[in-house]
Amino acid sequence: MATRLGLGLPQMRQYSIGKDVPEVARAAEDIGYDSLWVFERALFPEPATQGLYGVDGLPWPDQYRNVADPLVTLTLAASATERAELGSSVLVAPLHVPFQLAKSLASLDAASGGRVLAGLGSGWSLDEYAASSVRPFEERGRVLDEIIEVCRAVWGPDPVVYDGTLTKIASAVVGPKPARPIPVLLAAGNERAFRRLVDHGDGWLPAAFSAEQVGAQWRRLRELAEERGRTRPIRTVLRVNTAREAKPYEGADRRAFQGSVDQIVADLVEFTELGMDEFLIDLQGSARDAEELKDVAAEVFEKARAAGV
Repeated sequence: MATRLGLGLPQMRQYSIGKDVPEVARAAEDIGYDSLWVFERALFPEPATQGLYGVDGLPWPDQYRNVADPLVTLTLAASATERAELGSSVLVAPLHVPFQLAKSLASLDAASGGRVLAGLGSGWSLDEYAASSVRPFEERGRVLDEIIEVCRAVWGPDPVVYDGTLTKIASAVVGPKPARPIPVLLAAGNERAFRRLVDHGDGWLPAAFSAEQVGAQWRRLRELAEERGRTRPIRTVLRVNTAREAKPYEGADRRAFQGSVDQIVADLVEFTELGMDEFLIDLQGSARDAEELKDVAAEVFEKARAAGV
C-alpha cells in the first residue's frame, strides 16, 4: 500500500496568499495529494534572543520573516478543495486561547465536511511566547494539556462543562460541532511528550532530520504505547522540509531531503522503511512562486509514486 502524501501550502512572503493558496490547494488535490498542511511562525525576532529551535547560534531562516496565519491559510484551502485533509504541523497551541482555538477548529471542520487534522505542539521560541502566549514559556506543557482537554470538551456533546486553570465553562451550548471527531496529532520528541501522545493523542508528527533518529523515536513510542496499555493505532505523519540546495548539517555530508527532486524522492524511498503512514512534503521555501511550487509538487508526486512511495 502506497504511503499517503501531503503537501505544505504556500504561506511565505513570495506568495500572494489570497490567490496562491486556493490555486495550489486545488492543483495539489488534482495531482493526487491526500492532504494539505500549514505551519505556524508568529513573528521573526530581530535580533533574536535565541537561535532557531532554541539552538545557540543557529540562525532563523529569512523566509520566516513573513508567514501567513495557519488557520486563515487552511480556511482558504478548504474553500477551494473537496477531498484533501487539512492539517497543521504544527500549531503552537499555547500561543492561542484554548476555547477560541477549539471553536475555530470545530468551525473549520464543519465547513470542510470533516477534513481537519489538529496538529499541535508546545513550541520553542521565547520571543513568540513573550508576544502571544496565554501563560509563561515554562508552563507550556501544562497549557498544551489543558488545550487538548478543552478541545475534546468543546467538540463533544452539549452542554459543555469544563473547569481548568485557563478555561472555565460552567455549562454551555457550543456550536458548530465538528463534522466528526477531529484527530489530535502531536509533535513529540521526549519521554514526557511521548506519554502525553500515548495517553491523549491520536497521532504523531515527527520531523525528518535523519532516518536513524526518527526510527529510534518511533520504536520508543510504540514501546511506551504497549507499556501504557494503548491498543489504538498511532497515526504518523512525517514532516519533510526540503531544500533545493544541499548543505552540510551538524557534521553530516548532507541533510536528508536537500538537493534535486530525484534526491528528495530517493530520501523518501529510504524513509518508507520506517513505516510512516504519511509524508508531509513542504516544498514552498525553495520555490520562486506558486507556478514553480505546483510544477515541483507534480514532479515529486509522479516520481515518488513511480519509485514505489
